[in-house]
Amino acid sequence: MVRAFIRNLYSGPLAPQLRRFVVVGTFTAGVQMLLLWAFVDAASVHYLLGAFTAIEITIVLSYVLNNAWTFRAVQNTGTVGYLVGLLKTNVVRGTAMPIQLSVLFSLVEWGNVSYLVANAIAIGVSGLYRFVLDLRWTWGQ
Repeated sequence: MVRAFIRNLYSGPLAPQLRRFVVVGTFTAGVQMLLLWAFVDAASVHYLLGAFTAIEITIVLSYVLNNAWTFRAVQNTGTVGYLVGLLKTNVVRGTAMPIQLSVLFSLVEWGNVSYLVANAIAIGVSGLYRFVLDLRWTWGQ
């Protein structure tokens, strides 16, 4: 599975979109990690609440960037189309949120992993799921 993913970054019909999705995802993962750190360490919010909030903020950021760049050939345009796409990506990524939060919780509570490392792993675990659903449903390919 990992080999196929890496191979698809370089060749195949979805390679350009997948590469852009990974770039956007890496950027927004960094933003999410920074927000999570700020919520937990600077604002003393519980790490799960901080993660939930950071995830929701980056859902919107990811949609804006992916719509404008990753899926620009089929981007959602017009007010209604744009808002419907935002709603769809919220559903897609909202269904990925329990996966990410479960992995985060499990690693922190049972694996004794720091919340930031655990969150990075959780982002990776839920990433392919998000790509496939966004590709097929949010941008209808």
